[in-house]
Amino acid sequence: MTPQQLLTQKQNNQKQVTDIDISHLVIEDDTPVDNFQSEQQQRLLVEPLYSSPALPQPFLAAANVGLFYEPELDPIVPDIMLSLGVQRAADYSVRQNRSYFAWKLGKLPEVCIEIVSNQEGDELFLSKQSQRKGKTKTKLDTYGNIGIPYYVVFDPLQQIQGEKRMDGALLRVWKMSDEGYTELTSNQQMINTGESVWLEEVGIGLMLWYGKFEEDVRRLWLRWCDKEGEPIPTGAEGREIERQRTEIERQRADTQQQQAQIERQRAEQLAQKLREMGVDPDQI
Repeated sequence: MTPQQLLTQKQNNQKQVTDIDISHLVIEDDTPVDNFQSEQQQRLLVEPLYSSPALPQPFLAAANVGLFYEPELDPIVPDIMLSLGVQRAADYSVRQNRSYFAWKLGKLPEVCIEIVSNQEGDELFLSKQSQRKGKTKTKLDTYGNIGIPYYVVFDPLQQIQGEKRMDGALLRVWKMSDEGYTELTSNQQMINTGESVWLEEVGIGLMLWYGKFEEDVRRLWLRWCDKEGEPIPTGAEGREIERQRTEIERQRADTQQQQAQIERQRAEQLAQKLREMGVDPDQI
């Protein structure tokens, strides 16, 4: 059975099983975000989706939330996940509503993103610490076995470069196929700002971007983008774009008003000259 067939089978099974006892599962362990860079980057990949019309509603975008894909297995916790066609439940007091349970929501996320902050994350290779713990699968392996359609690794601080790792790239993206994961970025080394990759089945892209986010410091970021490679604006950027658009319209209206005033003055001057010549301008 191909990976895609396994994925379809899992999704069908998940749709049939919704009432599962999750009392044994640890869904919140209060582990803090590891650093400022990761925390900001996560926010930049979640907030713009909700403050812009980039994707049709409903969808769920979340950072650092457990993805439970099998009832008896530990979850995987992507830095960012994006799932189309689903939304958060209204009542967070219900335990089953506080994490992403694939069997309850009826599907897996389309996109899982890992933001590299050190060499211990197991994104593409097992760290020494994970090997000592007896782990055998990287996150690339796990996401592939689960059947996540798109897996993304962003290495902004160049922590896991080298052969069989990021291979010099800052961004690598894999897409699920019948044969397993195929890298979308294999023919280009994603290192330059402005470069983007389109996620066809999701209807959105990812791009490398260098600029200011939330403070007056320029940094390298990973951002969602449209098919033309333009970044999806944050709420603040959207408001600034709208302010600039309003200002341009106001200036255009002022210019038109000034031009109309000049034309009226010219017409009045011409009429006055005609009167001085004994010609009634209203008779012309």
